Amino acid sequence: MSRKLLKSTAVTGGMTLISRITGLWRDIEFAKFLGASTTVNADAFYVAFAIPNFFRRIFGEGAFSQAFVPVFTEYDARNGERQTRLFVSHMTGVFALVLFAVTLIGVLAAPAVLMVLAPGFLQDAEKYGLTVQMLRVTFPYLLFISLVSMAAGILNSRGRFAAAAFTPVLLNLVLIGAVVWVAPRLQQPVMALAWGVFIAGAVQLLFQLPFLWKMRMLPRPRVKRHEGVARVFKLMVPAIFGSSVAQINLLVNRILASYLVTGSISWLYYSDRLMEFPLGVFGIALATVILPTLSKTHVNAGSEAFSRLLDWALRWAVLIAVPASVGLVVLAAPILTTLFQYGAFNAFDVEMTARALMAFALGLTGFVLVKILAPGFFARQDTMTPAKIAMIAFGCNIALSLLLVYPLQHVGLALAISLAAFVNAALLYRVLRKRGVYTPLPGWGIFLFRIGLASAVMGAVLWWGAGDIQAWLQAALLERILRLSFWVIIGILIYVGVLLFAGVKPRELLLRKPEQMLD
Repeated sequence: MSRKLLKSTAVTGGMTLISRITGLWRDIEFAKFLGASTTVNADAFYVAFAIPNFFRRIFGEGAFSQAFVPVFTEYDARNGERQTRLFVSHMTGVFALVLFAVTLIGVLAAPAVLMVLAPGFLQDAEKYGLTVQMLRVTFPYLLFISLVSMAAGILNSRGRFAAAAFTPVLLNLVLIGAVVWVAPRLQQPVMALAWGVFIAGAVQLLFQLPFLWKMRMLPRPRVKRHEGVARVFKLMVPAIFGSSVAQINLLVNRILASYLVTGSISWLYYSDRLMEFPLGVFGIALATVILPTLSKTHVNAGSEAFSRLLDWALRWAVLIAVPASVGLVVLAAPILTTLFQYGAFNAFDVEMTARALMAFALGLTGFVLVKILAPGFFARQDTMTPAKIAMIAFGCNIALSLLLVYPLQHVGLALAISLAAFVNAALLYRVLRKRGVYTPLPGWGIFLFRIGLASAVMGAVLWWGAGDIQAWLQAALLERILRLSFWVIIGILIYVGVLLFAGVKPRELLLRKPEQMLD
């Protein structure tokens, strides 16, 4: 495998790690300020933030990016610099106009949007009114952050991954400032978070502009018909659903959770955030790098190089995701106690959130595999097939959610999402194999056995070492941090040690570089 690709993944993962760490700091401040089950503020803010985030992951990181990057890559490879800049300018003008219209509708129709996406809030007039007020402030975040995602797609396609991966850090820092310094000075403190989301979106967009200018890709927006823009929107139509099935699943579960006891939405939010830590640091980082690289391979190299590149990414995905899943299941309560059990976030919140985190963690490997397998279609400018598969997975999630929500409450909703992720991944894999796009390289059987063995040994040791949750609840902050850090390090060392003992050779993973693959 190309050293350049591995280095790009490491850079993106490193920046994403900084983002996730500051994100955890942000969530710690949120937990202390909002709690989860004692007031309506937490559920109101998390829904007001989640709704524009949901649309952002469709218009920004989801369907748009997966349609825009392959088209931009093709323009960049086959047309001159001038034509590529012209395409970017037209794309920016049309995309910004569409985003402005959607944002305006969202702000004006906030009560109706909330009735559709969180109907359970109608039963609580205070919670409903506060959420509508906050949603009108947070919804413009969609406009800013979707344009940020477009800028990131350009930077990533040109091999500039660091700036785009660092940008979310700015969101976290602005929101931390809103909680710590602004909220105490307002008559309605929780509104500081809503305005923090709005300001953070603008800051992130401004941060990207100098990097585009340096690359001579700073757009001059134009609203005119353009062949490349038409192709992007044509690819977006099926991808809007297909690339965002996980977010739609979360949205459906949030609707169901709005009918459960107060705190259910917040428990799902915190558990999802922690599950996304390993997913973002490696899974999304690798997916971010692999899409433009697969697109270039599809344009400039043969099908064998494409298949080998996908195989390399899948091996790394399984290598990281399986032990991360085991670690989150075993250490769910200690992690939540160490990070969040302060201020308004009480021991009951820890217990409820831990149950949801374990259910989400079971699906981590499925989530990561979807992130790697879906670009195998998008890079070939096929967004229809993943959309059809996503519809099947979505149907599975609905059925499982309705089946599990009554006996398991919010935990059943998290478990349904995890199971649907495996359905999605399995179907993507099957179609890639059937079409001959992907042919696994030899050695997968023994590779999976070694990973399973190492993960099982690591999980057993961590379960023994974690001990009784009451000891964690009674411990001081420093003791919690030291104990958790110790067992995380021990878990990593045991996993790596067993892998090496079982015969996994790092050289094979680092230097898997067929002659046909791009540098």
